[in-house]
Amino acid sequence: MHMLTLASFLFFTGLVAFITWRITHRDDHSSTSGYFLAGRSLTFPLIAGSLLMTNLSTEQMVGLNGAAFADGLSVMAWEVVAVIALVALALFFLPRFLKSGIATLPQLLEIRFDKDTQLITNIIFLIAYAVILLPIILYSGAIGLQGMLDLQGLTGIESSTTLLWLTVWIVGIIGAVYALFGGLRTVAVSDTLNGIGLLVGGFVIVYFGLQAVSGGTGIMEGWSILKESDPEKLNSIGGSEQQVPFFTLFTGVFLINLFYWSTNQQIIQRTFAAKNLAEGQKGVLLTGLFKLLGPLYLVLPGIIAYHLYADQGVRADEAYGHLVFNVLPPYLTGFFAAVMVGAILSSFNSALNSTTTIFSLGIYKGVLNKDATEAQVVKSGKVFGWIMAIITMIIAPLLAGQDSLFGYLQKMNAIYFIPILAVVLVGLLTKRVPPMAAKIALVGGCLLIAAGYFVPPFTLLPQVMHEFHFVALVFALLVVTMLIIGKLRPRETDWVQEHTGDVDLTPWKGAVPAGIVLVVLVIVMYISFAG
Repeated sequence: MHMLTLASFLFFTGLVAFITWRITHRDDHSSTSGYFLAGRSLTFPLIAGSLLMTNLSTEQMVGLNGAAFADGLSVMAWEVVAVIALVALALFFLPRFLKSGIATLPQLLEIRFDKDTQLITNIIFLIAYAVILLPIILYSGAIGLQGMLDLQGLTGIESSTTLLWLTVWIVGIIGAVYALFGGLRTVAVSDTLNGIGLLVGGFVIVYFGLQAVSGGTGIMEGWSILKESDPEKLNSIGGSEQQVPFFTLFTGVFLINLFYWSTNQQIIQRTFAAKNLAEGQKGVLLTGLFKLLGPLYLVLPGIIAYHLYADQGVRADEAYGHLVFNVLPPYLTGFFAAVMVGAILSSFNSALNSTTTIFSLGIYKGVLNKDATEAQVVKSGKVFGWIMAIITMIIAPLLAGQDSLFGYLQKMNAIYFIPILAVVLVGLLTKRVPPMAAKIALVGGCLLIAAGYFVPPFTLLPQVMHEFHFVALVFALLVVTMLIIGKLRPRETDWVQEHTGDVDLTPWKGAVPAGIVLVVLVIVMYISFAG
């Protein structure tokens, strides 16, 4: 069994690498536009595939299914509320981003505020990616693979700590090679190929999982048994003691989703590389449609695992790997593990590509070497990328022991998500708020949320009002503070956003109707499963 699993794993992994190389090996990897923005050539299928796969990694597959194992269907909020954030990206944010012809979000803040605001945002992104995002991707990937491939049995390594370090380093090195030698288009193509595999694999696991629940008598029978035996797990409305209480959907959960999908460099870099606004909008809204299917393969398997293994002492974040290993035939286990490696690589190399973009264009070219040639800027990104990858591979194994990986990720993300989102929104919606207000909000917001999480007695506030309400309160405070500063110490002249002419800004005619349909579907979904 092990050999068949391993053979199919190596075959599918090699196949994706080969096809990606065939498609992209003649691409321009020497100029900054070619390396960081795929030469602004991405069409809507590649944008949607890359957006979905950058998001859809093991911290989703392992973490969100683990959260569903513990709390049930209410954690689908992270998938479903994302649809509304994607509609906001397509209709509001993307036209403004492409108008300025930017390659990184901090560049927009330089245009709207000043160079220091850009530098502060660059530094916040780099620290957050190094300490929070990249290590979690690698750690969750290693945990998922260990469960799926039974790496302990396969390698004979008894120590789980040694195995964790080894898995993290192998996956990290492969991911770094993809991101640092290939550039954004290589990342986008491999993402799309793996995305197809992961979607197919995700639904195959649901099929075999429901078959296991019904004892082989059919998936509809399995669904009926789930509804009868665990009705409390199939309620879309989260209770106050759960990870995502219902009313947090309108505060912190919405704001974290809005930042993630509309102002997070790792995600939106794909949309900056759109051929034109219409292609970008189609890609973003198609991603929204796919996100509506998210609960099927990112939440339901966790509920199936709860039904099958809750009495076996399986931990929440081990549930998904355990389910895959037990319900899939060996030849499909290898295929799915290959796709999961692809998912880990796609999130890891996307985040790494974004990190090198921020460093090269924002800090190296912007501060350290203003006269750098195109080749020097690309080289600086590759060198910095390797340094970042090594730091990440050292931090990742140290995350072992978190209660809920996904809950930890969202909580830590809020520290920098909320201040940056506040500054971007106020920057785009006002004309007179000065640079000083943006700097105060960026630094003050990060410090306020970190204090609420880690520094007594400030920690009492998130405990009393739920941490997602707390981050929404900080968001409101930052916005009000910036507006007050804008009234008391306004800019001398109105800020006017100029069109650089890099991208055709003709919108897609179907964007608004498609956005309305997606929002209605979100509401219908919640009502259908409200218990």
